[in-house]
Amino acid sequence: MAGGYYKFSLLLLLIAALEQVSAPLISTAVLVGSTQLLGIGLSEPYILLAIFSALLCYTLVRQESTKQRAMFVSGWTIAARAGLAWLAVAGTLLLIGYATKVTEIYSRRALFLWFLATAPLLMTTPVLIRKFIRRIAVASGNARSVVIAGANGISRELAAKIVEKPELGLEHRGFFEDRCPDRIDDRTRSNLLGTLADLPGYVKRHHIDVIFIAMPYHLPRTKALLNDLRDTTASVYLIPEISFIDLIQARADDINGIPIIALCESPLHGWSGFQKRTMDIVLASLMLLVALPLMTMIAIGIKLTSKGSVIFRQRRYGLDGEEIIVYKFRTMSVEEDGAQVKQATRDDPRVTPFGRFLRRYSLDELPQLINVLQGRMSLVGPRPHAVAHNEEYRKLIDGYMVRHKVSPGITGLAQVNGCRGETADLAEMKKRIDYDLDYMRHWSFMLDLKILFKTFTILFKTEKAY
Repeated sequence: MAGGYYKFSLLLLLIAALEQVSAPLISTAVLVGSTQLLGIGLSEPYILLAIFSALLCYTLVRQESTKQRAMFVSGWTIAARAGLAWLAVAGTLLLIGYATKVTEIYSRRALFLWFLATAPLLMTTPVLIRKFIRRIAVASGNARSVVIAGANGISRELAAKIVEKPELGLEHRGFFEDRCPDRIDDRTRSNLLGTLADLPGYVKRHHIDVIFIAMPYHLPRTKALLNDLRDTTASVYLIPEISFIDLIQARADDINGIPIIALCESPLHGWSGFQKRTMDIVLASLMLLVALPLMTMIAIGIKLTSKGSVIFRQRRYGLDGEEIIVYKFRTMSVEEDGAQVKQATRDDPRVTPFGRFLRRYSLDELPQLINVLQGRMSLVGPRPHAVAHNEEYRKLIDGYMVRHKVSPGITGLAQVNGCRGETADLAEMKKRIDYDLDYMRHWSFMLDLKILFKTFTILFKTEKAY
């Protein structure tokens, strides 16, 4: 389906088909154009390159740009996926060319022009196609008619979303409910179309396209309603009553045909986990290489200005709540890692003068790049707390330990939103945890990159690092 719940007109079908083949067509067209522009001519090696790159584009770029096809997916997300997939295509072709030693037969200028010109076209074309589909889909006659079984909070919220987002391609007609009208909210009562017994007949008479069942779970009643709806051609969706649950990466799945709903799950399974780990290894290695001279100077400075070890090791909780050892440059005259660990405060007498400078600019965190390469931490994720603090706050804040379903990070969503340094009261820690859980709900590769970029932009501006 070309996004959302749209009815397919012939035009939408054609546009959806174009979206499927746009990536290989663009790749081929730009390669041909590049050779013609440089006067090279489309010889057999370039024809083979065009065919092979088109196959890769269809497999990789198309798959990424058409993933998660709902029309309200961000255009930036679609463009970023297409751009990263094109990098994967180019990398694959370079590896094959290097392995087969055929790179010499191609013009470097043509290949460079092809690579640069293709990228923006691949990134913008799916976004423009989606916008065009949206414009057609919200036109009269293309939206699918919707009724909702159940008149309650979640059904009202669903109806409001349908009205607020015409790009979904849905048109809400009304509600069906067995309860007495006096017990129904005024906002819903005006759109009440009848009882549940009236629903199948209404659907058939008015050719309703979509039915959402949003009722408190009652197996016999739900089964009876579904059985009555078998005599209609409407699509039926069941909305489980789970709004009271704090969902983390919720999704539907099945185990050998048995349907299951994930209510709380790590966002970093399969390809997503591979993406994040690859980014961690590549970027942490580069950062460590660049920072090595600075880290050497910091180590010398610590030795010259205070007694004790250069590296401070502290027990913290990592992925799945497993205990890990986290490295930092020592910034205090003491090394606390027991049952009681006092948080650093402003003008804390335990912090050495040189340590205060390191903490001000977060330079004491640099050894954690080694933790990242070890696999104990990630560049981005919930900040790990001392074991003593974990044991304290897990009893006071609901969902505290859920943050350990991903690896802890050197920086995170909480930190770039001002939640750094001392947590003077429970409310401040809860705010930090709320950001951590929000990060897990909405994790994406692009979100990690945004957090890293924002971390560097605020590094010298924060007043909470002490």
